[in-house]
Amino acid sequence: MARRYFGTDGIRGRANGEITPELALKVGQAAGLIFRRGDHRHRVLIGKDTRLSGYMIETALVAGFTSVGMDVLLTGPIPTPAVGMLTRSMRADLGVMISASHNPFDDNGIKLFGPDGFKLSDEVEHQIEALIDSELFKRLAKGTDLGRAKRIDGVQDRYIEFAKRTLPRNLSLGGLRVVVDCANGAGYRVTPEALRELDAEVITMGVEPDGFNINHECGSTEPTALCLKVKEMRADIGIALDGDADRVLIVDERGRIVDGDQLLAVIAESWQADGRLAKPGVVATVMSNLGLERYLGKLGIALIRTPVGDRYVLEQMRAHGYNVGGEPSGHIILSDYTTTGDGLLAALQVLAVVKKQDQPVSKVCHRFDPLPQVLKNVRYKSGKPLENAKVRSAIEDAEARLDGHGRLIVRSSGTEPVIRVMGEGDDKVLVEEVVDDIVDALTNAA
Repeated sequence: MARRYFGTDGIRGRANGEITPELALKVGQAAGLIFRRGDHRHRVLIGKDTRLSGYMIETALVAGFTSVGMDVLLTGPIPTPAVGMLTRSMRADLGVMISASHNPFDDNGIKLFGPDGFKLSDEVEHQIEALIDSELFKRLAKGTDLGRAKRIDGVQDRYIEFAKRTLPRNLSLGGLRVVVDCANGAGYRVTPEALRELDAEVITMGVEPDGFNINHECGSTEPTALCLKVKEMRADIGIALDGDADRVLIVDERGRIVDGDQLLAVIAESWQADGRLAKPGVVATVMSNLGLERYLGKLGIALIRTPVGDRYVLEQMRAHGYNVGGEPSGHIILSDYTTTGDGLLAALQVLAVVKKQDQPVSKVCHRFDPLPQVLKNVRYKSGKPLENAKVRSAIEDAEARLDGHGRLIVRSSGTEPVIRVMGEGDDKVLVEEVVDDIVDALTNAA
């Protein structure tokens, strides 16, 4: 069934373009009606990142939820994983995160969490979409049953304590100089404070949000400034979050980027040694490097691949009992602790390994040599470029040339009008050639 509003990670688009107050109002009403289960006083917890449009969307959501009789708890800026954790911890019936994650400031989005703290299933999202397009005004609450809204304090402290408890009680990060880039986003308060409380020496970047600068030349999508800062400050490690702090990249002491695949290898090997790996397997997407698969295989750990999107990684983990999963982008899911990707928790697990091994990050976090991988994005204005005959022919030719020598992934982004082309193999020249051929065909088609 075609989805009108929801993509791979909630509803996302240009603020006051696709994401309007009217839509947010209807999302609040539709989701509120679906999650009104029983006669108790229902509650929804709403968090957000630091985008200017968050105020507009938050207010519209409040109107929607209260109009169908749900009370609203407003947290202010807080990471996406904190919303999942707090929804479950505070026994809320529903959780909402207002964020477009790593997108520019003028985008925004709405992510929904069930009472168990997990993102909603496709089935529930379809139910919400059907209600959005229905006559919602006929199902509004009576005047005496309207909901109330209030801001709640202390949620940042609760999340910090939760994050710290994922480490051994006696573990200290004392002696480590850490540069942390919070992308001027949702983690700008809690992440530096958590690291300081664990005794790290913390140097901050991206902690002065103004509504416009989220993800702008900072954070995990643009880590160049962090790489330079780590070398300038002679730091031991750099940590880069994205706008809603559900993904992380690491920078070693030499200023080199460590991606999510290396982090998965570090955490999986450490957890295997400590007997914490629930099953001998790690869940990743089709975008993870073949080098990771080969490295884990030597450890007796299988790599189980899913379509792109952390929701699909999590679905596979829940269905088959795996407790470590993630994506190269830095979405790392540690399901013993959290219900979604969590940049701070993943960084803490890596820092714990660095302390335990007492080795430089460049050594700790380089577990394998990745195979040459080329990833290019082609933005398009409209239509379905992947259905173009010349594009299909270019893809078929590329697959034939790579047969037995590598992998090819061509897919539409679930969050923006972009086609992503990824080629991988032992022969870098061949990989670059086939990717460029497809990109040329897409460019002409777009």
